[in-house]
Amino acid sequence: MDTNKIEQMEALETLTQFNSRLLDNLPTLIRELSDNRKPDTDTYLKSIVDVIGWEIAVMNATAPLLAEARTHVDKESFNRSVLALNTAIASGADREIALALQNLTPHFETLDAAREVLA
Repeated sequence: MDTNKIEQMEALETLTQFNSRLLDNLPTLIRELSDNRKPDTDTYLKSIVDVIGWEIAVMNATAPLLAEARTHVDKESFNRSVLALNTAIASGADREIALALQNLTPHFETLDAAREVLA
């Protein structure tokens, strides 16, 4: 296996770990933004957005490997959902951000395709 593919496989392995934690944390953040804001919600949101950005970068860098998975990642729909999140964050409206995160969640669930590639 060439060095590039080895590095991509390692990145996918890390992605699966981060993605599991992201999916575990999104419902909590969505709840906080919907009706249960805490003093650290803004910090929590920034951390989640940072992870989302990192995962998207890894997804783009490993696209050829992800294409080998049976589970298909719909990049156009994914991108529309990310743009909707950006718009919601710019608005500063908690409920809009919560809805955008909720709509983005299924796209991150499809990133479990990385597990298929690693298997």
